Amino acid sequence: LGSPAALSACCAMDAPLQRATTGFLAAASPRLAGPLAAAQAASVTQQPAAGPAAQGWAAVTAAGSRACSTRGGDGHTQAAFGAAVLAVAALPRLRRVISSVAAAGGASASRKAGSRRQIVSVRAATDPAEPAASAKSLEWPAERVRKAYIDFFVEKKEHNFVPSSPVVPLNDPTLLFANAGMNQFKAIFMGQLDPASPLQGMTRAANSQKCIRAGGKHNDLDDVGRDNYHHTFFEMLGNWSFGDYFKVEAIDFAWELLTSVYALEPERIYASYFGGDEVMGLPPDLEAKELWERYLPPSRVLPFGKGDNFWEMGAVGPCGPCTELHYDRVGGRDAASLVNADDPDVVEIWNLVFMQFYRDDSGQLTELPNQHVDTGMGLERVASILQQKRSNYDTDLFTPLLDALHGIVGGAPYSGRLGADDTDLRDTAYRVIADHARTLTFAVADGAVPSNEGRGYVLRRILRRAVRYGRQMLNAPPGFFSALVPVVVDSLGPAFPELVGASDRVRQVLQDEEAAFDRMVERGMQYFAEVRVELDAAGAKIVPGDRAFFLYDTHGFPIDLTQQMAEEAGLSVDLDGFNASMEQQKERSREAQREQQAQQQGMRALELVAEQTAWLENKDVLPTDDAQKYEWYVKPDASVRAIYTEDGFVETTEGLGGSDGTVVGLVLDKTPFYAEAGGQVSDIGRLCATEDGADAAALMEVRTVKMFGGFALHSGLLASGSPPIRVGDTVACEVDYDHRQSVAPNHTMTHTLNWALREVVGEGCDQRGSLVTAERLRFDFSSDAVSTAQLEKVERLVQEAIKSKLPVSVQEVPLKTAQEISGLRAVAGEAYPDPVRVVTVGSGKLEEILASPREDRWKAQSVEFCGGTHIKNTEEAEAFVILEEKAIAKGIRRIIGATGKVAVAALAEGSRTLDEFTALEANKKASDEDIISLSKRVDAATLSAVLKAECRGRLEKLRKKLRKKQKGADKALIKDTKANIAKAAAAAKASGLRHLVLRTDGLDAKVLQQVISGAPADMAVLLLAAAEDGTVYCVASVPESCQMEGAAADGWVRTTLAPLGGTGGGKPGRAQGSAKDAAGQAAEAEDAAASFWATAAA
Repeated sequence: LGSPAALSACCAMDAPLQRATTGFLAAASPRLAGPLAAAQAASVTQQPAAGPAAQGWAAVTAAGSRACSTRGGDGHTQAAFGAAVLAVAALPRLRRVISSVAAAGGASASRKAGSRRQIVSVRAATDPAEPAASAKSLEWPAERVRKAYIDFFVEKKEHNFVPSSPVVPLNDPTLLFANAGMNQFKAIFMGQLDPASPLQGMTRAANSQKCIRAGGKHNDLDDVGRDNYHHTFFEMLGNWSFGDYFKVEAIDFAWELLTSVYALEPERIYASYFGGDEVMGLPPDLEAKELWERYLPPSRVLPFGKGDNFWEMGAVGPCGPCTELHYDRVGGRDAASLVNADDPDVVEIWNLVFMQFYRDDSGQLTELPNQHVDTGMGLERVASILQQKRSNYDTDLFTPLLDALHGIVGGAPYSGRLGADDTDLRDTAYRVIADHARTLTFAVADGAVPSNEGRGYVLRRILRRAVRYGRQMLNAPPGFFSALVPVVVDSLGPAFPELVGASDRVRQVLQDEEAAFDRMVERGMQYFAEVRVELDAAGAKIVPGDRAFFLYDTHGFPIDLTQQMAEEAGLSVDLDGFNASMEQQKERSREAQREQQAQQQGMRALELVAEQTAWLENKDVLPTDDAQKYEWYVKPDASVRAIYTEDGFVETTEGLGGSDGTVVGLVLDKTPFYAEAGGQVSDIGRLCATEDGADAAALMEVRTVKMFGGFALHSGLLASGSPPIRVGDTVACEVDYDHRQSVAPNHTMTHTLNWALREVVGEGCDQRGSLVTAERLRFDFSSDAVSTAQLEKVERLVQEAIKSKLPVSVQEVPLKTAQEISGLRAVAGEAYPDPVRVVTVGSGKLEEILASPREDRWKAQSVEFCGGTHIKNTEEAEAFVILEEKAIAKGIRRIIGATGKVAVAALAEGSRTLDEFTALEANKKASDEDIISLSKRVDAATLSAVLKAECRGRLEKLRKKLRKKQKGADKALIKDTKANIAKAAAAAKASGLRHLVLRTDGLDAKVLQQVISGAPADMAVLLLAAAEDGTVYCVASVPESCQMEGAAADGWVRTTLAPLGGTGGGKPGRAQGSAKDAAGQAAEAEDAAASFWATAAA
């Protein structure tokens, strides 16, 4: 492997592989570091012909040859050879070079084996870090740890395997990221599960959930890198019981897995339980204590308070005591005092939560009707125990990343130093970057992108933190971070196949973001330099908090980076002021959010959670029958089964005020209202009283309808003066079908738009979100920039679908059958019910499609899973326009569109606008004002985005045409004015004068400057011009021969403009100035100019 030919083969690999290989060699042999760095700096990918790169190549190959042939020595050369062997063994991507290496005549197999043994011994003697974990040599590689857990619960304990949900929650706006295994089961715990959900009826589940904890309540970001076990991304192995087994089975299962499957030593296991809380009114969980004492001595079953052993979903919601399992890495001692003491050798590995209670707004706890089990075990921690590593970063989940990173940056490899031992923060940087590479890869693969708000801002902060550590601590080259994406994919792709398909896109997003950060850092450094100059001038030593916040908010500088720069400059930072600015921004954000919610709803939304849905079930209230939600123009009667207010359930609305503004929610036995779901707003309408079969007055205005655990809650405002509503009353349901008739076309055309985008932009164009209202449709999708030509084609395809009067077919289909349809569009990571509702827009009806689902011809029409309301034929949409298309984040675009009356009006406005353009383009006297006026109308008009782009192009052509015309006119004007100056100058000379004042009204400052350049060389000339906007411009030229002491061009201009309140300046030979709103006083300026020289002479 160290022969010249073999090394040449390695250096001829692509750049990432070359960096990895040369990095291994440099780490093992300091004597090779210089030549290798020279070769890498020259980006050697093939043998150079001459120059420094060729010298570097020769040095590397020569050193490799010596490494291959030397048998003795100080061990460094043998180490270099052994490192190359380890490089191939440790990185699966390098295996393909082995054949070319062998063919190149490398060392014999026996010498390879001998050197492999020697490099291990050399590393053990010199490297303080533990040997790198090799998945093949481990008894418990992470892949086996994960599989053993899932197989145990699925095959032995009858749990359903439920794949991990995306780390980007699809239907939970309360979460930035999935931060626990239970997130996708939240609706079950909250009692809000849709009866059509695929989770309905499931009682046991198990999986390995992708989790990110880097924002909100659960935020480990600032701890990552400082220790061996905190991560922003981790896998949570979990098993759940939904109203099935409880404490006995949960504890038995846990003990069996740990001691029988993983074969952990029972003597090292400690269990904790909830020790009770007087304030909460809860006694100790003695049941859990007694259950554990069947397996453990009482001395290793320990009570703790609510901070450690009481789990809560949030301030409101399901909660309950938990029991945690801790493992002593050392063993052979009593480690009870080290449990929950942040000792790195006594670590928590598993948390078993017993959801027994529900906490309401007042903090009161009530027993849940169904008790659940939610457990979570961190894969990284249990893998470190099974692989006998003190650090998670020494397991095979991280070593490929750390090795690859070292291959990129060179220098000292990762050695596992912590705290004060890590004086240069090099190992901290290794840990930060390895962790953050996993986080960003998974987040972007699941649809998130770095941006300036929400989860995107968190991701941007994570990436910048990693890049900053790489640049400052490791001297990493540009692009180093995105180069780690393939390593993450290689390591975790087998468990999470979605990484493989997204690899290229993820790498490009991170590469662009990393480059943008580099540019931002440069701008921020310039800003800091300006602040430093100001502070030095003022003799100050503290960077103001608002300036530090500006760096943070505008330039993305973490406060610790600003502090570091300040410290290097001998300054400090006003942290109190920074925090105050931060809080002000947060309050502005909260206020804006409150205003937005108020504008959108006009009322406070009501919500049913587990306590309320359980109450309904206990009252024998059945889930709402919403079978009529897809029917049109029906007006069924329904029975009021429950009345809900902000204060809870009531029997009647009497006494609630009976006036506009009183918000109530009604649960009916059946409803024709469509409940908000899938990005579509709910139906609106009225609930009316019925008397003797005839409609009576409206009782309530329905503003929104939402489904909670199968119960449709109709929320709205009580009608003023209406009679009270009582439980058991019959009401007439009146859906506002005019409203639905505006929503449905927008929804159907959203499907058609999705199809058209795939046709034009390509298969990688995937849905990332949508919102359908009566006024607009919004569609977010993954793509780079979309050209105007592409946008025009997309719009035209949708418009053609409307003109073609295509049928819209809807049918419920078994999920497995539906998933076989060619061209099917579905939201990645979304859980669909079985059977699933399929909607297709096109000539092919669903009966035909289902008869031969795999035929490619179905790609020519829209086919999607959807539970929304739709029109029956595309002609009902009337028209379609794309009103706006823009980027909302890196790699994510947004289209705003409209159908119906809005689209028709936009098209009509477009026709009128085009007529205006035709008229203006034909107008030979068109002015700047005409173009500006038309430009403003285009910007303000509701037009097709494609037409707006065309209009802006035509406006630019009009501007160029006018500028060209004006340029010609200016040339003629300049020529005429210069002739007038020459004529006037000749007359002045004939009269014996050496100074000339000339009025040239109508000229602007630019033209005056060009005219004055042609003034006579032996005469002082001042030009004065009153412009159309009322400004008086002045320019003067005074050759040296005409200057007098205290009298030159600059003084002449200032004296001229003084009566007008104007200003001017320049040099003795050339000066200029102006006075605003002074055209009526130009004569006074002319008189002042004429008398200047006489006054100066006197």
